Amino acid sequence: MSTNEIPLWEVFIRPRNGLSHKHCGSIHAADEVMALQAARDVYTRRGEGQSIWVVRSADIIASDPQDKDELFEPTADKVYRHPTFYDIPDEVGHM
Repeated sequence: MSTNEIPLWEVFIRPRNGLSHKHCGSIHAADEVMALQAARDVYTRRGEGQSIWVVRSADIIASDPQDKDELFEPTADKVYRHPTFYDIPDEVGHM
């Protein structure tokens, strides 16, 4: 990265307590404080967020889509890892 380039940050917002953070977009900012402020200004204008995460894009490591069989197929034969055998009570809510 050149000294004149402003880092790219990925923004994740949690809309309500009990829900997961969701990726909502990207912003450019010089540091984490500015990234958090810019994310708040851009992505929570209507007060829809409870929590904001900002992560420098360069720090994210992703798997290659071509490796999906190698990474995810072995779980198909381990049905005990999936919660299909359990009844979830209605009062649990978002699960």
